[in-house]
Amino acid sequence: MDERKIRILQAIINDYINSGEPIGSRTIAKKYDLGVSSATIRNEMADLEDMGYLEQIHSSSGRIPSDKGYRLYVDKLMRLSDLPLEEQILIKENLLDSALYEVDKIIRQSTALVSKLTDLACLVKLPSIIKSSLKSLQVIKIDGNNLLLVVITDNGIIKNSIVRVKNNLDSKSIVKLNNMLNDKLKGFNLEKLDFKYIDELQDELTEFQDIFVPVIYKLYEMLTDINGSEIYMEGASNIFKYPEYNDIHKAKEFLSMLNDKHKVEDLLESSSRISIRIGNENFIDDAKTCSVISAVYSMGDKPIGTIGVIGPTRIPYSKIISVINTIVKEMNDILIK
Repeated sequence: MDERKIRILQAIINDYINSGEPIGSRTIAKKYDLGVSSATIRNEMADLEDMGYLEQIHSSSGRIPSDKGYRLYVDKLMRLSDLPLEEQILIKENLLDSALYEVDKIIRQSTALVSKLTDLACLVKLPSIIKSSLKSLQVIKIDGNNLLLVVITDNGIIKNSIVRVKNNLDSKSIVKLNNMLNDKLKGFNLEKLDFKYIDELQDELTEFQDIFVPVIYKLYEMLTDINGSEIYMEGASNIFKYPEYNDIHKAKEFLSMLNDKHKVEDLLESSSRISIRIGNENFIDDAKTCSVISAVYSMGDKPIGTIGVIGPTRIPYSKIISVINTIVKEMNDILIK
């Protein structure tokens, strides 16, 4: 593609992202100093349509970018820039405040920030406890027959649950039980915790049969109740800010898709640092008119989840990528501490 066509395509995409209205040759000629007439721009736009980079909704309307046009724009034409200083400060302050809390609270705060700064629905796949390893397991005495079971995984997830037991254990017995459980389970891949392994543990911890059974089965119950990754969402109502969703039927389909956990997991599926899927590049039919930008966040070198946004294909890609890159970097820095 020659330089003139590239400049015209870039101008059309920039203008359409801002206005949401089909773009005509006169608009481009007036707004952008391209050094050519409206008639020449019109001819070039016709060529770009023939090449698949533009589309025309009606024969008398202006053009809009196609998925192919957006892909060229994202890969070759757009320029990434740093976020304004006030937005950078907002991100740092909010995430530093949340760093005092559990991992899932840090991630939820990040999700709210992404949604606020992009005006889009933000989706996040929280770390999966079942796919993690046990970092620590603590049994804490509450009163005579009630214990608190606290589980901490290697990806920072903290879960707790009350366990009721028959016998009243003294402090020394609690310490001994904790030492024995951690000796057997610390570093254990929780995905492998099954009844066979529980039976083997039970045979080894005969001294604590009465307490072991309710504790270990409560642990198993905690894991099986949250099998898989939890999905969290913020800002779904932001879609009503886009004229593409003025059609109530289309808006309902979009919101229905977001309420389907399996579809959202497919949307967020990514093994790369940042993923940009445009229109037909998405895996599920309901998202063929959407763009999804997502990124993997990590704890050290270990990827533990994905955060991303979804909206119409007419979104400010450069701004969104900058927001996600900045927030993921801050998340990674905090989660490793």
